[in-house]
Amino acid sequence: MHGETRLKEESLDKRNFASEVNEFVELLKVLKRLRAPDGCPWDREQTPKSIKKYMLEEAYELYEAIDKEDAQEVKEELGDLFFLLLFLADLFEESRDFSLAEALFSIREKMIRRHPHIFGDVKVRGSMDVVANWQAIKDREQEKKGRKKSSLGNLPLVLPALQRAFRLCERASRVGFDWKRPEEVLEKLREETGELEEAMKSGDREAIEDELGDLLFTASNLARKLDLNPEEVLKKALKKFVDRFEKMEERIRQNGKEMREMDISELESYWQEVK
Repeated sequence: MHGETRLKEESLDKRNFASEVNEFVELLKVLKRLRAPDGCPWDREQTPKSIKKYMLEEAYELYEAIDKEDAQEVKEELGDLFFLLLFLADLFEESRDFSLAEALFSIREKMIRRHPHIFGDVKVRGSMDVVANWQAIKDREQEKKGRKKSSLGNLPLVLPALQRAFRLCERASRVGFDWKRPEEVLEKLREETGELEEAMKSGDREAIEDELGDLLFTASNLARKLDLNPEEVLKKALKKFVDRFEKMEERIRQNGKEMREMDISELESYWQEVK
């Protein structure tokens, strides 16, 4: 697609966008007022580096709200994150690097370019074809920019390690680098466990770290082959642990005891009781 690409009339949603556009403009007015020369001192002092931590926090809060399936909380957290994104764009616009309009134009063009089955003549048979087309188009874009081409893409290093492992293996599988069945990954997991045991016997801390990393990485692969996201699986397991641990603490308190004064066998009996 080139320059001023416009969506075909028939592809547009027929609803009235006036309300969304009005609220968007009003929010921009609030942002501009806060960051005006006589605006809020805190907002005026912010830089892209100083607000990135808030963006990450808000993204996680939105993630958590979605997990809770609380629509009102999602609405609030979505608004918070959206405002910070506009804030970031305003910082770069102020330094004359790019404008919000340019950022919006860029993503619109990208979405049109990467969906040729919607905005072009490409035919697809399902979502797998869509993903393959997306990756092929992305690869060509990276080549034009002179960037290193890899089927693994450029996943952010700041992603939680377990989630990054899941996404890396997901991408590797798109080009055929994958086990065929979950049972094959389970066998690999047993192999990695054996290698970790050997490293532990040797006492070599670097080898232990290396083998433990392999074990965790393989476990994330097993989750993927079972159509599970390892990050979500672990989150669920952590919640279960916290719930049971707190029940155990309460039961021990009710019996007039202190956890730190109990041996592991007694604690284990309470743990089994609350399970």
